[in-house]
Amino acid sequence: MSAAELEMSAGGSGAERLAEFARVSTADVDEAAEQVGRIFCRHDLKPVRAGASGFSARHNCASFDGFSISYVGYGGSVSIDPGCLERFFLVQIPLQGAARIRAGSSEIATAPGRAASLLSPTIPTRMVWTDCAQAILLLDRRMVEQRAAALSGRTSAAVEFDPVIDLATPTASSLQAKLDALMTLAERLGPSRSLSALATADWRETLLDHVLNHQRHDRSDAIRTFSGRAERLPRALSAARDYLAANAGEPLDLMQLARVSGIGIRALQLGFRRHFGRSISEMLRDIRLAHLHARLSQASPDASITDIAFDLGFTHLSRMAGDYRAKFGETPSATLRRHLS
Repeated sequence: MSAAELEMSAGGSGAERLAEFARVSTADVDEAAEQVGRIFCRHDLKPVRAGASGFSARHNCASFDGFSISYVGYGGSVSIDPGCLERFFLVQIPLQGAARIRAGSSEIATAPGRAASLLSPTIPTRMVWTDCAQAILLLDRRMVEQRAAALSGRTSAAVEFDPVIDLATPTASSLQAKLDALMTLAERLGPSRSLSALATADWRETLLDHVLNHQRHDRSDAIRTFSGRAERLPRALSAARDYLAANAGEPLDLMQLARVSGIGIRALQLGFRRHFGRSISEMLRDIRLAHLHARLSQASPDASITDIAFDLGFTHLSRMAGDYRAKFGETPSATLRRHLS
């Protein structure tokens, strides 16, 4: 399959994503290995059959603080041997074609709707992609390990995941939806606009929460045990809620929130749902909606609702507008008009 054919392939989820973020587009194997290696890590890349035609490589990548989302596609059948990834974790969701992955002693066959992979930096990996395109989430290793330590109450150390993600499960469907939403957000912003610090922090929390609390790894049991120790302390939860209210204009930092409240991150997450009936992010959203209402009620005639919303960490404007109307009984624009009339 040529690069053009790979880009134009039909079939819904297999269509090219993040086209404005193109980093690599080539039919040369050596050039692809060098350029993709600069984005991920150095690796051996070669066609499975020497001299075979039809090779192509496409890599589009939107980077954020601590993570990135990529569309990577290879035409033909290629072997990829990065060894140990060292600096990052990779979640690979197949969009078309197929891949065979060996991660340590595990063998994985991935394909759209069937299975995906989660690669850990300390486990050696080899892959064969066949006319394959994947959505790839990169998570900084130190960020993941520090959060795992905070969740489990242990010192920071290597974390190793079960590399198989069963795409037929609700948890995997949720993860796939999150990565699709992240790509859609990046496409909407384009390369010239950056995500606000607030929105970036919210995305980091969403992604870390999913992989560490919903994907099996060697600290899962420790996190589950540690999370139950202090979740029945309303005073700690109230302290966390007050901290959110006082710092709603800052990026969400669950580690700091845990320090303020004096209990673990997972205990906070479970406690918020049990005591307040909502998640930490849902409560923070309500607080930020209140801030948005206050700012619109005092805004100048040339104020931009979009700019104010982005400044407060909202990235999905239609969802924000629906939440705002449910909370205040009117749209953001109606609040602004009423204030100016």
